[in-house]
Amino acid sequence: MAIPSPLSMLDPMRDGLARMILSKVAGPDPLAERDRVHSTPGPRWFAPDRPIRRVHGDASMFAGGLRALLLQSLHPLAMAAVSAHSGYRGDPWGRLQRTSYFLAITTYGAEADAEEAIARVKSVHERVRGTSPDGTRYRASDPHLLKWVHVAEVDSFLAAHQRYGAAPLDAAEQDGYVEDTARVARALGVLDPPTTVVELRETLESYRPELRGTTEAREAARFILVHPPVPLAARPAYGVLTAAAVGLLPSWSRWPLRLPYLPLAESTMVRVAGSGLTRTIRWALASPTLTPE
Repeated sequence: MAIPSPLSMLDPMRDGLARMILSKVAGPDPLAERDRVHSTPGPRWFAPDRPIRRVHGDASMFAGGLRALLLQSLHPLAMAAVSAHSGYRGDPWGRLQRTSYFLAITTYGAEADAEEAIARVKSVHERVRGTSPDGTRYRASDPHLLKWVHVAEVDSFLAAHQRYGAAPLDAAEQDGYVEDTARVARALGVLDPPTTVVELRETLESYRPELRGTTEAREAARFILVHPPVPLAARPAYGVLTAAAVGLLPSWSRWPLRLPYLPLAESTMVRVAGSGLTRTIRWALASPTLTPE
């Protein structure tokens, strides 16, 4: 009688953890969703060796996504649009799943499916318009606002990958990642998106005079960090993830959101815990029963 190895005895736990994560990120049938993205025939926007595929396929995206939400909230018009139209409080998992699908289909999916997803998002953007609490008119399709959302997201995903990714990018690959994401940004309506890390940093810096911590932004931060719709059993792990995300934020962004800046703790305990959690997520998502052959 064969005796199972200690590692094989962990397979049920590994598979269960992976399915729990994927069901939150990709919906009730995540394997069918994955199959649609990866197995639909046709040309892709990005070749298998492009940096965007490495970054968007890594578990570091979980911390990067949270950082992006926090950073994006600092633009009053972007936050006003999210607060009034996104339904992030009433349907946070649905919003996550839609965002996850968009990233997956534009990164790995067939061109026709990527273009369909782009058209759907642009249609939504055209309907999102209104007036911020201070009386300023906004519209989600505004190229200037679209660029802010784009650069905050790209900077966040790259920062998370460089700290917690399985294989951080070298300098040329980092530029390649920014260039890859620019293709998607242009399709969405962003004018002149950055194509290098230097341009990305310069663009972020150019927005700083427009940024501030509004009441809506601080409420969103509390919802994400303090009162998330996460089961009690998952709260400790989620707490590590949010600490890792906050630790990736630039120091100037902390006070407007009333977030602590603890450089010693962030460079030691938070980084170690964040690395451990990211490795665990990566291990779970590589479960043989979930990985396409």
